Amino acid sequence: MRDGYDVVVIGGGAAGLSGALALGRSRRSVLVVDDGTPRNATAGRMQNVLTNDGVPPAELSATGRAEVARYGVELVDATVVSAVRSDPPTGGIGFTVALADGRSVAARRLLLTTGLVDELPEVVGLAGRWGRDVLHCPYSHGWEVRDSAVGILATGPTAAHQALLFRQLTDDVVLFTHTGPALSPTDAERLAARGVTVVTGEVTEVVVTDDRLTGVRLASGEVVARQALAVTPRLRARADLLAGLGLAPEEFEVAGTVFGDRVPADPRGATALPGVWVAGNVTDPVATVTVAIAAGTTVGGQLNADLVTEDTDRAVARRNAAAQEDAAGAIDPETARYWDALYAEQKRRWSGKPNVRLVEEAAELPAGTALDLGCGEGADAIWLARRGWRVTAVDVSITALRRSAAEAVRAGVADLIDFQRHDLDRTFPAGEFDLVSAQFLQTPLEFSRQRVLRAAARAVAPGGRLLVVEHGAFPPWARGHHPEHRFLTPEEILALLDLDPADWVTERLDAPSREATGADGETGTLLDSRVLVRRRGPA
Repeated sequence: MRDGYDVVVIGGGAAGLSGALALGRSRRSVLVVDDGTPRNATAGRMQNVLTNDGVPPAELSATGRAEVARYGVELVDATVVSAVRSDPPTGGIGFTVALADGRSVAARRLLLTTGLVDELPEVVGLAGRWGRDVLHCPYSHGWEVRDSAVGILATGPTAAHQALLFRQLTDDVVLFTHTGPALSPTDAERLAARGVTVVTGEVTEVVVTDDRLTGVRLASGEVVARQALAVTPRLRARADLLAGLGLAPEEFEVAGTVFGDRVPADPRGATALPGVWVAGNVTDPVATVTVAIAAGTTVGGQLNADLVTEDTDRAVARRNAAAQEDAAGAIDPETARYWDALYAEQKRRWSGKPNVRLVEEAAELPAGTALDLGCGEGADAIWLARRGWRVTAVDVSITALRRSAAEAVRAGVADLIDFQRHDLDRTFPAGEFDLVSAQFLQTPLEFSRQRVLRAAARAVAPGGRLLVVEHGAFPPWARGHHPEHRFLTPEEILALLDLDPADWVTERLDAPSREATGADGETGTLLDSRVLVRRRGPA
């Protein structure tokens, strides 16, 4: 589990997994958090689900989890205890989601698919039969009780309608008036016309024999033989965690009767709170599994479009900021032209793989904040972000930064990388970082290497590290270089940094070699100069 995601989906049922699938296929970073308490846990089979009719709910969940995982969606079995707004300093909308086990993650968007809770009438034995022979929906369960003796437990004004729906499936239907309102003359006439028997009096118990419902006991003591009982539960949205966001459910009404509550949203699934989206029974209490799947797909697509808009707005802002920096003289025109021309020569200048020395040194480090100086096409920054680091990635080339930003979006880590344009000879990114990486800051142009490397050291937070890697020799395939050019040794690089031994520890000072392939396919051995130093932390 990483520190941050484009979308955290809370609830791993049909709607949540469907939304995660749409987002994963759009190359979004997605975490699905599920507490393992689905509404249909007691149901043995799902019905009326095309291509999955009769499939156990757990099987649909397992298949769905495997499908979304193929697209990089992460799943965690946990309980969310809170979600609060915590907009990132880089701009946009953001949230912090806290789990019961103490972990927390950041999210640019939230998708709530927590479903609902069925609050059943208080009748002895009824809850224990829920989802088996105590039912609520003729479309989900009616076929399975066709030609059976079915009872309807009236608790509201829709009981007569429910009785007529089940009458379509069986000739033997009894409506128990229980705590429901008196039948209107019209309803009584319609029920009588269809042969539905009406039994007055309150029901106190469902009778079970050999693990089967066999009857309904009235307050009078009379038992009416039945094989199934249909009830209308109160539908309560599982939305308590939204209280910290100031978002509350509203009453859910049908024909003037309140059946429970729901989280209100527009047809796209967007709530009144920017960044929070909903799908499935938490917002549509009467949605079936099929409808929930469709809603999840719809909301997933809308969420991705919302994030694309935000990503594009950020890119425009960065581009405008870069233009303003150019106008203010923060970027040397000759330097910018040189590096942009170099990147423009090829669609991809580098391999797309992270620098091997960075991987060697940072693979075991705990994720924190990182500064990538001279990020090029973003391979190092993306590798770090995939491991949970929050990265500030710097380059002077607009072409390189655009390629980096596009690769970060494709990798699903754009929210973890802040791309900045700097001519390091003139400006340096602000802040302190747990890791500062200066990989191959070598150029044929005039460049104040010593001043830049010392600035890099000053940017290291207490307890953090500075990694400097430079070429130790020309590659075997290099042509046209000056024969007397000399590369700095690791010891000379360390001397340039002029670090106080009381504040710094040297962890690596060596010149390792590696095998590499040139642009035209030539292979050879390359020599690197590596310096890794750690700034001492507080005593």
